[in-house]
Amino acid sequence: MSNSHLFMTSGFPRAPLKNGIGRYIGQLKRITIKFCKTHGDSKGMREFIESELIDFSRNNPGVVVYVKPRRHRSPSLIAEYLNGNREYINCHNYSKEEVYKWLNLLTNRSGKDIMRYRKLWHTDNPSIQGIWTPYTFRDPSLNLASFPIEGFNGPKCSKPTATEQLIELFKKQQLK
Repeated sequence: MSNSHLFMTSGFPRAPLKNGIGRYIGQLKRITIKFCKTHGDSKGMREFIESELIDFSRNNPGVVVYVKPRRHRSPSLIAEYLNGNREYINCHNYSKEEVYKWLNLLTNRSGKDIMRYRKLWHTDNPSIQGIWTPYTFRDPSLNLASFPIEGFNGPKCSKPTATEQLIELFKKQQLK
């Protein structure tokens, strides 16, 4: 096992700018596809551009796609995100499917640097009582009880459901 994770930045999982609370905004701003028109290394990139690029741009209207042909250079994908980060991927000898998978990954990412998580949860307002669990407000006598107990087998809510209330109202109307 390597210790490379020790050199990664550490932090807490967070959505960028509280994204998804009102509506989701894709974080990828623009993608630049660089390729050579004649070189064999760019074959998969050229096939992707010919067959799948139009569908990709239709499915992702918020992403600007630039296509830059370059002579005798290796193909690459450059993604620019709303937070200003850029990611460069060298696509040397990639197939059409591999280019599509990398483009999908870049589209779904937040653009933040990959980090080592300190904890799997984070809150802006920490509580000294600890995090909530389903057993937080349970009766402590259940710790010493021997199961099965007859009263706890059914649902906790003894009120009739909305469907049962409607059926009861319908039966009352039928009797009148």
